[in-house]
Amino acid sequence: MAKKRSRRVGPSSSHRSEGIESSSQDHQTHDSVKSHTNRHRWLANLCILFFIISPAISLLIYRQRYNYPATVLDADKPYVYQRGLVKTDSTYREVLNENSKVSENISRRHFGNPVLAYITPWNSKGYDLAKKFSSKITHLSPVWYELKNEGSKLVLHGRHNADRGWISDIRMKGNALILPRVVLEAIPLDLLKKKRLREKAINLIIMECKEMEYDGIVLESWSRWVAYGILHNSEMRNLALQFIKQLGEAMHSVHLERNGKTNLQLVYVIGPPRTDKMQEHDFGPEDLQALYDAVDGFSLMTYDHSSPYNPGPNAPLKWIRSTLHLLVGAGSKSRRLAEKIFVGINFYGNDFTLSGGLGGGPIVAHEYLSLLELHKPVIQWEEKSAEHFFLYSDNQHVQHAVFYPSLMSLAVRLEEALSWGAGISIWEIGQGLEYFFDIL
Repeated sequence: MAKKRSRRVGPSSSHRSEGIESSSQDHQTHDSVKSHTNRHRWLANLCILFFIISPAISLLIYRQRYNYPATVLDADKPYVYQRGLVKTDSTYREVLNENSKVSENISRRHFGNPVLAYITPWNSKGYDLAKKFSSKITHLSPVWYELKNEGSKLVLHGRHNADRGWISDIRMKGNALILPRVVLEAIPLDLLKKKRLREKAINLIIMECKEMEYDGIVLESWSRWVAYGILHNSEMRNLALQFIKQLGEAMHSVHLERNGKTNLQLVYVIGPPRTDKMQEHDFGPEDLQALYDAVDGFSLMTYDHSSPYNPGPNAPLKWIRSTLHLLVGAGSKSRRLAEKIFVGINFYGNDFTLSGGLGGGPIVAHEYLSLLELHKPVIQWEEKSAEHFFLYSDNQHVQHAVFYPSLMSLAVRLEEALSWGAGISIWEIGQGLEYFFDIL
């Protein structure tokens, strides 16, 4: 994410959980980045790949899959397509010149499936972008609340973050649902085993939704329960699932006063498997099916695949695809399950160090633009991950690799989500470039 990456705090420290791509070639790419002795070989191979092989292949795929048909009028294309910006061979100068230019018709949606957008209190730009592009977003989740133990009591913290004026502005501009994120920080052994505390937690959440006129919440708890090590125990896992079901059913029984035809909604945050096989603590297909009727959507954190200890792409496309396959499988039932998933898409990037010791971390839009202005790098398209990146050396002669979203990387991920019938969730909109909204 960027800045406050403790829990997602965005959506959770695990919201940025590390993943391991199933492809052995992808593992080799990551190992080569980590190994100082192999680093020069990796860079040399990149040069060969990107300057000789990749451009031709990428251009062919782009023309076949992402160009609009000739029969589609220019006025019907997203503005960034009209300007020829959704491509593999982007340049730093194009990004600098074009990133703030958006279509005059900012109300038109191009991605027809649900869009969940996170906003964080420490990044006010997200609030402004949410208002400007509210018609392109179906669900807005400001990161406001935590449910905690205080002695023997449960307390819901976060109302001081809530901005009623902003909520009013959003509702005047469009129909986006307001679902604040609630992180369940309460000690699970107490909460899940004690009926009194379970009911108290549910009542606190529902009362806050009623008093603040929210449309529901986004709940994050699985990553916390993993950290406490309770999900290896079948009894505790069943209690955990039962609590989520109970919360969802209770929320669905509440009719909104603003619109008596709808009920409070519950979106649940889930992390991707960290290996190519499900581990005991992972949220798996059985869990998804168990909660399907009680939950309105699942926010899948398919980002933070790499880290300073394992530098590489933020969210390789093959990894996203394999994660979806693990969760929903194949066949006639897969699409029904996938329709409730919001595939995670990062609007932040990472600046990793490749020499002088591992390091680096997340960057947001203004930091990315500053790096482009300072270093004037060659932006390269990495075909296996379907992400753009560039290399540079800082004033200490330390080599860096920067992976940051591009219009092309977003386009292929939107296409992937559509192919499954899924929506998308964006962490978080204040960290991205403004013209990203043109393809939504």
